[in-house]
Amino acid sequence: MAETAAPAPGLEQRDLLLAADSTIASRPLWLVRPSGLEALLATLSASQATWLRSTGFKAAARKLALLPGPDGSLAGALLGLGEGQDRPGCEPAASLTGLLPPQLPPGVYHLAEAGPNPALSAVAWGLGGYRYRRYKTGEAEPLPQLKLSPGVDLGQVCAIVEAVTRGRDLINAPANDMGPAELEDAARALAQRHAAATGATVTSIIGEALLKENFPLIHAVGRASPRAPRLIDLRAGRADAPKITLVGKGICFDTGGLDIKPSSGMLLMKKDMGGAATVLALAHMILSAKLDVRLRVLIPAAENSIAGNAFRPGDVIRSRAGRTVEIGNTDAEGRLVLADALALADEERPEQLLTFATLTGAARVAVGADFAPYYCDDDALARAIEEAGTAVADHVWRMPLSTPYESALDSPVADMNNVSEGGFAGSIIGAIFLKRFVTKARRFAHFDIYGWRQSAKAFGPKGGETNAARAVFEMLRRQYPAA
Repeated sequence: MAETAAPAPGLEQRDLLLAADSTIASRPLWLVRPSGLEALLATLSASQATWLRSTGFKAAARKLALLPGPDGSLAGALLGLGEGQDRPGCEPAASLTGLLPPQLPPGVYHLAEAGPNPALSAVAWGLGGYRYRRYKTGEAEPLPQLKLSPGVDLGQVCAIVEAVTRGRDLINAPANDMGPAELEDAARALAQRHAAATGATVTSIIGEALLKENFPLIHAVGRASPRAPRLIDLRAGRADAPKITLVGKGICFDTGGLDIKPSSGMLLMKKDMGGAATVLALAHMILSAKLDVRLRVLIPAAENSIAGNAFRPGDVIRSRAGRTVEIGNTDAEGRLVLADALALADEERPEQLLTFATLTGAARVAVGADFAPYYCDDDALARAIEEAGTAVADHVWRMPLSTPYESALDSPVADMNNVSEGGFAGSIIGAIFLKRFVTKARRFAHFDIYGWRQSAKAFGPKGGETNAARAVFEMLRRQYPAA
């Protein structure tokens, strides 16, 4: 990675980070709690201590203070942590460095004390400096750089930051430039990047070929769009390694179909391919780390549009698995495309089958925007997901998959409906529907993600987000270390 004393405008997020052994001069950055403030002040010059006291710096959480040098130049900075920041569910103190790239003056900084999790601080810094500028004219303002603490692997941190960055870029792209074909292009670019080391390849089934190859639900959802639906299939890793299959919902725009959404409901529907972006980000992490797995990524990609040939409420469609589905609502299309992809994935009997989808608004009602609810009926897998999510501050929350709600999907004319009546337990009902197409995989988990950040926080600005990707990568990294 090239090193520069001050980053030029337009540098990518990976250029926000420098190796610990970089010879470039850097300014100290202190992360301080109120209880440790006086001890820190005693180590500074008298004028600096006076400055901090006179400006009222108390080390409250997220409060930044710039520290002047003897000649009036910038000598360093302090970030307050508060005293209660490490409560369960909070962004841990180590992650608050992600607040700094948009606030600090350009230049190079280092953590004066590494703290309990310097790698997480580095990831947060890289993600906190994310900016989406594809459609912005003019030059971007330069951002500060962080020299990593000793012992933190620059390559590992940058792989995670780059993966999330690319996932966010896909979600943030407007639908006119991000359709099924562009999603396939992203998957092919990822495979090409890792082909030499992992043998990664991509194939796809497009348009009318979906019917010939028995993917009728994917075809039905996408047939009304002029942009052909498709099933994107990425494979990588040695053939006899444990099979890990990721399935991501790739609805590139969702009008709701004939059950059309109101205009307010369409404003963020460019992010309805957030599941696809998330599995591509996760795949990049897995392949960069060379985890010893046989990775498969399946993305059913389509645009849920309105035209004379759109699928209708009341239609009955036979799925790849052979079960028939009555369409109770065309706006519950994500579970339909996922059902065909899951049926294909299940045929291979993977060790773990994990789905990521912006599936329901009910998930947001249940846990809000900052948690990724997930469904899993394997306690050991759920425990591993929870522990990994906590370790990397990628918040997840387990929801019930074994419930008394199975009958809610009953249909008088087909094997099942794609929605239930009444509107209760919407996220749970969606997970139940998906689980019906998984019968052979050893372990299964479904993440009903938001794919979006409502406001700027420690790990990034408002906009697209690859929820749970870092958590699942950490889990897999622990289970399947590099060969």
